[in-house]
Amino acid sequence: MPLLIQPAESVSRPPAAIELRDILPEKLAGLSSGAIARLPISIDGRPATLGDAFTLSGDCADGMIECRGDFSHVHQLGAGMTHGLITVDGDVGRHAAAEMTGGRFTTTGRAGDWLAAGMRGGDVIVGGSVGDNAAGALPGRRHGMEGGRVLVGGDAGALAGSRMRRGLLLVGRACGEGVALEMRAGTVVTMTAGRHRAVGMGRGSLVLLEPIPADESPAAGFSRGGRWMPGFLPLLARSLPSVTPWDGIATRLASGPWQQWHGDPLGDSRGEILCPADGA
Repeated sequence: MPLLIQPAESVSRPPAAIELRDILPEKLAGLSSGAIARLPISIDGRPATLGDAFTLSGDCADGMIECRGDFSHVHQLGAGMTHGLITVDGDVGRHAAAEMTGGRFTTTGRAGDWLAAGMRGGDVIVGGSVGDNAAGALPGRRHGMEGGRVLVGGDAGALAGSRMRRGLLLVGRACGEGVALEMRAGTVVTMTAGRHRAVGMGRGSLVLLEPIPADESPAAGFSRGGRWMPGFLPLLARSLPSVTPWDGIATRLASGPWQQWHGDPLGDSRGEILCPADGA
């Protein structure tokens, strides 16, 4: 059975911040329940143990961690994970699945800022919306997401996919400003996006699922290309889960034709923005 983690009822006041960076399936496998409860964490910047703030049951022998309750103030959950499964029944805080290299991280609710920032492999699935810098670059890093797949059912904040180098970020609704900023490779899919899309894009694809008026460019500096059906979009559609909302997005991706735009001249001018062509 999985390790079940729930907020302890004995905690009189919810802490402002709990850091759980090293509470990972690969590090908990083989540990006794007592040893897991004694693992060090941080509560409001002070040293503590996992058992101080949470009730625990089960174990992590099967590589699975299940979190139930309010985890919106719990940060770095799944950060650095290499394999296994972490599920959150509810919301989760910032830096969830950051720098993850493998495994699967899912949450039914929302996620805070820096979701999957610097991620290099694995799958992240969020049922609700996410904050700023999803799949983006951590401060001081040259690259954002470098591999794997991030699926967001709701909206994303600013700078989603910034400096992305590889992988897939799919946002089921809208992205805020600066999506795909200085993107180097990979694919970002979103219904719509705010201002300053793909500024400084060198390579990669930004796919907008909503049509753009014929007399409007999707981003400054991009030039109109041809109308066609890129071969990778149907392949991407077939790779998505066949459940709502991903099935509806897959249907859109598999339809055509698409209008291609080339840019950004501030980058390598080898990036592209794709959106449904007129009348599609």
